[in-house]
Amino acid sequence: MFNKPPGREFLKMMTDVPNEGLIHFRGFFYRDRLLLTDPKALAEVLVTKTYDYEKPSRVRNFLRNVLGDGLIIVEGDEHRFQRKHIMPVFSFRHIKDLYPSFWSKAIALTQGLAAEISETPTYSSNDKAQVSGVIEINHWANKVTMDIIGLAGLGREFNALKNSDDELIKTYEEILEPSNEKVLYFTLNILLGTQIVKLLPWRQNKRMRVTTSKLREICRQLVRDKRELIKRHDAEQIDILSILIKSNDFSDDQLVDQLLTFLAAGHETTSSAFTWTAHMLAIHPDIQSRLRAEVHQHVPSPSASSSSPTIDLASILESLPLLNAVCNETLRMYPTVPVTIRDSIRPTSILGHPVPTHTQVLLVPWATNRSPHLWGDRADEFVPERWIDFDAAAGQRPEDGRPNNHGGSSSNYNILTFLHGPRSCIGQGFAKAELRALVAAFVGCYEWGMADPDEVVVPSGVVTTKPAHGMRWVIFLDLSDLEKVRVLTRNRLRLSHLGTSW
Repeated sequence: MFNKPPGREFLKMMTDVPNEGLIHFRGFFYRDRLLLTDPKALAEVLVTKTYDYEKPSRVRNFLRNVLGDGLIIVEGDEHRFQRKHIMPVFSFRHIKDLYPSFWSKAIALTQGLAAEISETPTYSSNDKAQVSGVIEINHWANKVTMDIIGLAGLGREFNALKNSDDELIKTYEEILEPSNEKVLYFTLNILLGTQIVKLLPWRQNKRMRVTTSKLREICRQLVRDKRELIKRHDAEQIDILSILIKSNDFSDDQLVDQLLTFLAAGHETTSSAFTWTAHMLAIHPDIQSRLRAEVHQHVPSPSASSSSPTIDLASILESLPLLNAVCNETLRMYPTVPVTIRDSIRPTSILGHPVPTHTQVLLVPWATNRSPHLWGDRADEFVPERWIDFDAAAGQRPEDGRPNNHGGSSSNYNILTFLHGPRSCIGQGFAKAELRALVAAFVGCYEWGMADPDEVVVPSGVVTTKPAHGMRWVIFLDLSDLEKVRVLTRNRLRLSHLGTSW
């Protein structure tokens, strides 16, 4: 559990230990554990026998504090009920309608970064007429994804991008901070149980009580406000919370649980994915340049894309080969949740091998997604082209090909970022659409690189994968845009006047 990156040891085991789909070993307290390495084994656990397994009770008891009894935590019949009634809000058509919201917040992110750079710019000594500034991007990523889930999930403006002291952001950042103390706290809760850990004279216990109580009260107020708004206005609202309230399938307490899940999973996962995607582009500047050219060629302009009803932003972004390839390859290499565990709740079998009750089964996206047995010799390399169908022999460029959904792999079970089957991530379409918009807007507006080119960024985190020490980039801004920012800020005008063209 203390390995950085999480899942690294399982990848080594999967690569080095001869096996036929299962690796048996002993875990804590000499407990039987099974590591799944084969697509057929994964299919059995995730699809054909999915309800033979549940998340460990101690994991659920701990995560319940942050996520509530939402779709991620509940099991059995309650899970079936929730998934059935929540699924419609994540339909393809509904996500397509949300693209303008994703795009407007993505552009707001680029404007916020420009404003921060303008405060202490470093002037370039070359002929590019540029300035630069160092940005801690992970904090900005948290803010923009919280704004997106606020608008698309609740129909509410959190304005986290404009408010540096947003209470919701600060609370989640404290809970999810990838520190060694947080990892130890999580580990002890899993090994000893929350009832025992609560008895320890540990500051983390108090902070967890304070922060999780604050989150639940914020969500309860959000539900009250939305119900009142729906009573006053009969106009059609497409945000997730409005649709769930109008379905009359959930009580207020259940809606609070769903909100806790949406807010945590909806902003933290895409925040992590965006940070890692832009990191890969920072250390692969050639791919960054090619992607920028693709965006400039096919996306008309920041302002036109969000305001014109004739522009089908969803179709444009979903058809761009390199954009989708870069996003998919990052999701492969940096799955937001690197390790997940299931406990068998009844006697069952995997690949014909008996599996007794209480056996722990490990699903390790970090290892499966990087396994050379499943992805070839370049499994550990960033190769976006694997997600594009193009004829290299005929001289066709990847940018002129067509995006694919398999990455050249022989089975869809070879990538576990969103899992599969009834327990797969219900919001994966939402997350991918949001990521496309963020990456396209960001690469269209900026060039960037690592603030310290020699820094080795270490993936870490308690539940999700985040940079252990944050992520600092140097971002370049044209002098003309810098002057615009200063004039707009001096006159307290909206920064929407900035970035009206590429």
